[in-house]
Amino acid sequence: ELQDLPREVFAVDPTSICQSPNAEVLYRCRKCRRALFRSSSILSHMEGSGPTAFAHKRITDSAQLCSNGREKCTSYFTEPVQWMEPALLGVMEGQLLCPKCTSKLGSFSWRGEQCSCGRWVTPAFQIHKSRVDEVRTLPFGNFQAAKT
Repeated sequence: ELQDLPREVFAVDPTSICQSPNAEVLYRCRKCRRALFRSSSILSHMEGSGPTAFAHKRITDSAQLCSNGREKCTSYFTEPVQWMEPALLGVMEGQLLCPKCTSKLGSFSWRGEQCSCGRWVTPAFQIHKSRVDEVRTLPFGNFQAAKT
């Protein structure tokens, strides 16, 4: 049953812990700036075979993605974060909405989803890179300065 998941499944919500001075990258909603997840929550995957992996969708030559310097992966696949819990319980797939402003960030599927690079990721908690900002904390003397 997906009605009751153990607490250990979820990564800690970045808003529930105090900011610690480390080199970890924080990802925020591009619309309202709410902290969503940290770089330690991102799951890496091997790059897939690109457009050829989507042959079953009949992509034509003109519609194929070019890999001339552009990143093939257009999304982050993360472990589930505590703020996602209400959306995940009781359903197999759905949208991931910002918990503050409810703008669409991505989607999830316990069965998995295909990344834009062609690799299948299971389970998939996919957040589009275009919907989040990357925030790095840089040490500056005795102060911490945020760089976006």
